[in-house]
Amino acid sequence: MKLVIQRSKQAEVKIENEIVGSIVHGLVLLVGIETADTQEDVDYLIRKVCNMRIFSDEADKMNWSIQETGGEILSISQFTLHADTKKGNRPSFIQAAKPDTAIPLYEAFNEGLREKGIHVETGIFGEDMQVSLVNDGPVTILIDSKNK
Repeated sequence: MKLVIQRSKQAEVKIENEIVGSIVHGLVLLVGIETADTQEDVDYLIRKVCNMRIFSDEADKMNWSIQETGGEILSISQFTLHADTKKGNRPSFIQAAKPDTAIPLYEAFNEGLREKGIHVETGIFGEDMQVSLVNDGPVTILIDSKNK
């Protein structure tokens, strides 16, 4: 699994001009699931997201996690994170998991975050979505569960 983590002051996702998810303060997660991913990858990334100290404390140092700040998460499925761009000009998405594999893992990831006490909003898997956010910092971090 791959994640793009963006610290955000506000964010929302729209489908056909209707807001289907929004947060005020927290993280926007772009979540890419590949064919080889398992529950182990999900569990690893839940731990990383919950414990990553990327929010500023009173001394303006990144010392607090999302749980310590009471932040929210906007989680967006993003198969294009697994684009293979080695050949030609058209990316290949052959490594991206098919919906029958990806959807249960994506839902398990979001539910695992909720079980940690974090409010999680989502888009809708497989839909054409428009995501907007105010990137705070900006802070943007990439994590690949295969590179532990």
